[in-house]
Amino acid sequence: MSTLTVRRLDGGHGATRALTDVSLEVRPGELVALIGGNGAGKTTLLKTIAGVLRPHAGSIRLDDEEIGGRPPWWVARRGITLVPEGRGIFGDQTVRDNLALGAHAAGARAGDAAGDRMERALGLFPALRARLSDPAGSLSGGQQQMLALARGLMAGPRVLLLDEPSLGLAPLLVREIFDTLARLRADGLTIVLVEQMAAQALALADRAYVLASGRITVAGTAAEVRADPGVIQAYLGRAGGAARGGSAP
Repeated sequence: MSTLTVRRLDGGHGATRALTDVSLEVRPGELVALIGGNGAGKTTLLKTIAGVLRPHAGSIRLDDEEIGGRPPWWVARRGITLVPEGRGIFGDQTVRDNLALGAHAAGARAGDAAGDRMERALGLFPALRARLSDPAGSLSGGQQQMLALARGLMAGPRVLLLDEPSLGLAPLLVREIFDTLARLRADGLTIVLVEQMAAQALALADRAYVLASGRITVAGTAAEVRADPGVIQAYLGRAGGAARGGSAP
């Protein structure tokens, strides 16, 4: 069980600042939602935590260890796993190979448990079992999102960072993804969820942060954030709930 702590973080792409003085905490076993509009800095924050981007200033700690500014492979070996927006699967590789790459990212920490992790991942997403030998690019959009999440779980993460897992999915598949996240949360996995479907994210989360123009503007329990008048107006109206989704099966 691990505590992820971000303190006074500034960051962005190159010299461009997208995050300013961001502080947050993710406690062991929590699902923490991070909501905000397009361009708010949500993806930049996840990438900076995961080591894809270097922070300009501030601290990122996993338990008592500073991980800010370390390369992505090093952060992954410590147990931070990012499932990126857009899935990031290898379409020319088989489903089995994509899953194996997830275990490889964890390095020695995954140990002999890789086979157990694959069985668990396939148990969560049984549609993938029959497609193990197929190229990942031949999967439907929904199956590709399942594969991206399953590959992240193959790393045996201590903290799972999810960037827009519902993006482009039909409502039935969005429900399936959120049901899976609820199961993972119930099992004690620590999750940071970036999601524009704010109503669904807040219904699932323990706590939440709102990011606007690179700054945290609201923070609290999910119930407190859900009741905030500004959040209701900006994110929980007609466009903030189930209206955003796509159509990929």
